[in-house]
Amino acid sequence: MRNIVDKVPMTPRGYEELRKELKRLKGLRPEISREIERAREHGDLSENADYDAAKERSGMIEAKIRDIEAKLSRAQVIDPASISDTNRVVFGVTVTVLDLDTEEKRKLTIVGTDEADISSGLISFDSPLAKSIMGKEVGDVVVVSLPNGKKEYEIIDITVTS
Repeated sequence: MRNIVDKVPMTPRGYEELRKELKRLKGLRPEISREIERAREHGDLSENADYDAAKERSGMIEAKIRDIEAKLSRAQVIDPASISDTNRVVFGVTVTVLDLDTEEKRKLTIVGTDEADISSGLISFDSPLAKSIMGKEVGDVVVVSLPNGKKEYEIIDITVTS
């Protein structure tokens, strides 16, 4: 488990997306306050489902705001454009790997946990595959332990994208 003061690595795009989400969530505060006030006007709060729902929604949004603020305060923004060593797999690079069992090529970009989207080829630096290929070079073969068994991948290309 990570120490609470650990840095949270993310790309500039990931950082900006979190900032936008934080702004959007904070923009919901006035609307939720109005919902709570309208629900209060309906009388007895002990049996007021609208009031309970509005308070619950408010609490969930405030929790998300706190979570995003904490991540942003601990953010370590790593700009892939600033990477000088493109011979090794590091955070932010795009890696083309070859599945040695299926001969399928996959292009993957190593990003922060909140940015990961496997369907878009964005994998978290915390994922088993990313952990296995970090520090490796083109031509290296890695064995990755996955829930459904072991897979072998060959690194066939490393590129820096911005």
